[in-house]
Amino acid sequence: MDLNNQVGAVDRTVEVEPTADGEECAVVLTRDFGAAAEELWRLCTDRERLARWFVPVTGELEEEGTYQVQDNTAGRILACDPPRSFRVTWEFSGYSELEVHCTALSDTRGRLRVAHAAPVDEHWEKYGPAATGIGWEQALLGLDRYLGTGDPNPDGDTRWEESAAYRDFVMLSGQRWGEAHVAAGGEPTAAEASAARTVAFYTGREL
Repeated sequence: MDLNNQVGAVDRTVEVEPTADGEECAVVLTRDFGAAAEELWRLCTDRERLARWFVPVTGELEEEGTYQVQDNTAGRILACDPPRSFRVTWEFSGYSELEVHCTALSDTRGRLRVAHAAPVDEHWEKYGPAATGIGWEQALLGLDRYLGTGDPNPDGDTRWEESAAYRDFVMLSGQRWGEAHVAAGGEPTAAEASAARTVAFYTGREL
């Protein structure tokens, strides 16, 4: 696996919007895949396909339904426009919203856009966009590997999170998210520090 190519395949942006209670920041990832948009839609919305590359998801996977991600979040499905987009609440350690868009690039290639928006709070101030960004970037990496090999584990490594490749991936991704934070108006020193704290958290290393 070429980590530079994998990390470079993701476009990262941070969008800051004012709200009645302060600010909301959206972490946005866009990546192109060698699969038609309709197939990307099925991979992201069909429970059997989700379990192959993501994790098992149960519930009523339709508009106004609810869902549960195994050992993780739960939420409500706010909007669904097959086979283009859906928006859900993400109710894990607080309230946030996730929106996914599938766009056709050709008959055999599609683009996936993932936007995860949450209020600016103490967690954001400490870890910045990398905390959410690295997590979703790993999911997109797993999807790419699944489409290419049928195995979502990078290089077939069942101990991915214990590998040197994983640490390198997290460090490189964290650096890129720090840069995206600065591009969105974040103070450079603070953005670099929050990205470093996130990398340390993901890799189990103390700063």
